[in-house]
Amino acid sequence: MQYPIVKIKKGRDANVFWEHPWIFSGAIEYTPGELSHGCLVGVEGSDGKILGVGTYSRSSSISVRMMDFSDTVIDEEWWLNKVQSADEQRTLLGYGPKTETTGYRVLFGEADGVPGLVVDRYENILVIQISTAGAEQMKPWILSALKKVFKPKAIVERSDLFVRREENLSEFKDVLEGKITKPIEFLENGLSFTADVLNGQKTGFFTDQKNLRLAMEKFVKGRKVLDTFCYSGAAGVYALRGKAKSVSFLDSSADALALCETHVALNFPKNKTPIETIEEDAFNYIGNSKENRWDMILLDPPGLIKSSKDAEAGKKAYHFLNRAALRALPDKGILVTSSCSHFLSEDDFVFLLRRAAVQAGVKLHILESVRQSPDHPDSLTFPEARYLKSFIALVRK
Repeated sequence: MQYPIVKIKKGRDANVFWEHPWIFSGAIEYTPGELSHGCLVGVEGSDGKILGVGTYSRSSSISVRMMDFSDTVIDEEWWLNKVQSADEQRTLLGYGPKTETTGYRVLFGEADGVPGLVVDRYENILVIQISTAGAEQMKPWILSALKKVFKPKAIVERSDLFVRREENLSEFKDVLEGKITKPIEFLENGLSFTADVLNGQKTGFFTDQKNLRLAMEKFVKGRKVLDTFCYSGAAGVYALRGKAKSVSFLDSSADALALCETHVALNFPKNKTPIETIEEDAFNYIGNSKENRWDMILLDPPGLIKSSKDAEAGKKAYHFLNRAALRALPDKGILVTSSCSHFLSEDDFVFLLRRAAVQAGVKLHILESVRQSPDHPDSLTFPEARYLKSFIALVRK
């Protein structure tokens, strides 16, 4: 082993043995002196056997993030293999050049075995996000591997992430390779959208809801649809393709509503379906909505529970939104509801929906349950990657 050795306490190495990538500070028995922040370390079990290689953090409660569960060398070739493997997996899913989905996630942190790194692709443009000191130190290897596999026209870094503060890293945003002069147009399930990779939310678009958008499209025909927290209006555009009777886009941002209109025009330049944009706070609007104006309401708020200390307030907010939407929907209306909060489990979300339904005096019949799209892979060894949960439900009064 060529790296400094971090030793785990007896009885605390089971998680690593079963290939969970996080080692918390309380599980570490020994570190060799003052390790540099973000350096690569070998991880040794209590029996003296090497369990793998990870990156070390001096500031986070997660002291080691495992990169590999073998006695190996992490270098440019290792990264090249990781990127190639992830690309092959997305190709199996039907994503990539000359397909109906050219905007998708290429690498999803720990779920793809690359802690601290997210990479999104929009046609031939890559957007990276780095959240840990370990990944920051390996950025030259990461960029080299991405360029070899994808040969992108440009690479943008959107590491303007609050979580970087936990790693003593400043926020960063820049074009690393090539030039970006306008939003990037791409396809998702055959529909056209744009990603503002420099100034848009996240990396410019929310690609994790593509499966939900496709699922709900089957139920929109002839319905009046309200797309709340709409941002880019992607769900509403799917509703238009599904022959909705009308679509209302609701967001507190005028820029987001303008983007909705751009995406409608991009896909349906001769659209005759009635649409409207509503610039208002979604909580206020839904709470004051009258019954029967819409036949389908889409609820996809931003994460309302940012940490465990926000759990109770966040649960109340989710409950309020869903109860208000259920009261506004008619008999045989459809609720499409999501939570992207990692700190709200699927079981807790189900309980909130059940309580909201009882208080609204309705019955909910689940038509489909949907998780994040598979380019944001679920992981058997890293359940924390399972953050997005959605339900499509028939409302009976």
